[in-house]
Amino acid sequence: MLLGVNIDHVATLRNARGGVEPEPVKAADICEQNGATSITTHLREDRRHIKDEDVYTLIKTIKTKLNLEMAMADDIQRIALEIKPHSVCLVPEKRQEITTEGGLDVAGQLDKVTEFIKPLLDAGIVVSLFIDPEKSQVEAAAKSGAQFIEMHTGAYSEAFGKENEEEEFLKLKNAARLAQTFGLRVNAGHGLNYENVHRMHEIPGLYELNIGHSIISRAVFTGLPEAVRKMAELIK
Repeated sequence: MLLGVNIDHVATLRNARGGVEPEPVKAADICEQNGATSITTHLREDRRHIKDEDVYTLIKTIKTKLNLEMAMADDIQRIALEIKPHSVCLVPEKRQEITTEGGLDVAGQLDKVTEFIKPLLDAGIVVSLFIDPEKSQVEAAAKSGAQFIEMHTGAYSEAFGKENEEEEFLKLKNAARLAQTFGLRVNAGHGLNYENVHRMHEIPGLYELNIGHSIISRAVFTGLPEAVRKMAELIK
């Protein structure tokens, strides 16, 4: 498995004071030097953390791959088509949420998703859909034309160490298996941390894990290089 590091919360800390420190671009460089194989960042419609100028700079400076998380918003689609990141991941987005609360409802809006991602695919951008590990969502993702899904691991992460852990984990495992029968590649992320990430090894064929909050939280105490290196070791 590969490790994509989400640097959004470096920008959250920067924006708390309205200055320039800490710099998300510098964080991306440190992550790459210590085991990250891609940099993930979410350009939200409300721009609460990552700003437009961040993604324009990142695309010019990172040495690995940029994975741009985005809602189905026309203005952000235009930015994606301009900068052409290696990949985009479509996520649901609500202004009032603290963080992404669930997967994209591809099954309920398949035509809209298919239409929205077509220009991205035509531009040579790899498209992933962030979905809950449900049969209907996997089947819809396969019909959309996207090459990847990213399984929402939030329910598993919240259940870790509780009696429903196995139930939530099996949903991920079964969804990954189904996706692969359709020819989809499978990533995973949301809520994964240093304690629960080891079970991702039990899911055959997982390509990349996208992890942010846990790494940045650990970095407060240990420094970012150690935090990234430790996670990279755990998922190898």
